Amino acid sequence: MIRLFFLDNHPLILEGLRALLTNEADIEICGDATSGRSCLDRLQMHPIDILLMDTHIADIDSVQLAIEINQQYPLIKILALSYHNEDPNIQGILASGAHGCLLKSADKQELLFAIYSIHKGRTYYSKGIDNKNHGGKQNLTDSKQFHITKREKEVLSLIANGHTNHEIAEKLFISSDTVDSHRRNLLGKLKARNTAMLIKCAFAYRLLPEFSI
Repeated sequence: MIRLFFLDNHPLILEGLRALLTNEADIEICGDATSGRSCLDRLQMHPIDILLMDTHIADIDSVQLAIEINQQYPLIKILALSYHNEDPNIQGILASGAHGCLLKSADKQELLFAIYSIHKGRTYYSKGIDNKNHGGKQNLTDSKQFHITKREKEVLSLIANGHTNHEIAEKLFISSDTVDSHRRNLLGKLKARNTAMLIKCAFAYRLLPEFSI
């Protein structure tokens, strides 16, 4: 039995997914949500196998949400749902650990194939999804979008390499307090709760192209 959960801003999409999959003998629909926070709350109570989630969530950045789910529930596989193949969030969600992306124009047969493929440990991408969104080396964004300074990016790179505040201070010839200030600024700009999530966000947003997840 494949346990599913749906996350989408639009109730009509959720109802459509339920209508398509309710009568499938080997699929169990464990619930749905229209916001990222309610999704996280529900996942605490309902163990699932696959989360079908919209690439744009109203109350939380979808890439950040995918990162958080991947950290808290590493066994959950994510299938992203998008309206168009040039959606700027696709690459970030896939980089954060999602197992595939399905265009919302897909029919039931393709939807089922994507679910079964991901459940078996494979990945799936709709034919319309550009190659640059899964496996390409192009950056999703750059530091300018997050207003990250050159010094903050240097600190971020050293953090990702496992250096302590003291070590970073020595390398950059600044004080440990200044390093700590840069670290706090980075946490705020990337909306990360801790250093581990900060590094994961940096990977997902391709802020450190020399690294890979």
